[in-house]
Amino acid sequence: MDHPTQLYLTNEPDANALITDDPLAFLIGLVLHQQIPTEKAFHSPLVLRDRLGHGLDAVDIANMDPDELQAVFKEKPALHRFPGSMAKRVQGVCQHIADQYGGSVQALWADATSGDELMKRLLAIPGFGEYKARIYVGVLGNRFGVRPSGWEDYAPTWPSIADVTSLDDLAELKVRKKAWKDSQS
Repeated sequence: MDHPTQLYLTNEPDANALITDDPLAFLIGLVLHQQIPTEKAFHSPLVLRDRLGHGLDAVDIANMDPDELQAVFKEKPALHRFPGSMAKRVQGVCQHIADQYGGSVQALWADATSGDELMKRLLAIPGFGEYKARIYVGVLGNRFGVRPSGWEDYAPTWPSIADVTSLDDLAELKVRKKAWKDSQS
């Protein structure tokens, strides 16, 4: 899969490069993308990789001792506001990718022939609801050209990270998202 567009979800070029080039790093960032700032969520895969001392691998993470993985997440600075529960969630997602897709995150979408099929696969990921799955569809379609028939029916209709094409967009997204949320209430 080509990565024609750099993701700009942190202020750290190395973290942005990792989430752009490594589908598992992006997936882990997306899992962590709740109750913490976007920049922290998508910087954490770089920190995780560095703490593990090797590249991110779904099978390796799935097979880690859960206590060891939690210790990696809890090391200061913690990878998330709730490091213990998020370590479990990341391990569960990696186990799903290992079991269902042979450890390849790209296999999630590589042969999906429709937006319906892609969405069904994303919703099967532990901890993924419609909101997170739709954001993933939007990023895949908008940034990486993964566009099975009907994908746009599932792309977010609200301001999301799928719209971010620069560091300036990331700052603007927070303003647009707050305005959108305020208009929904």
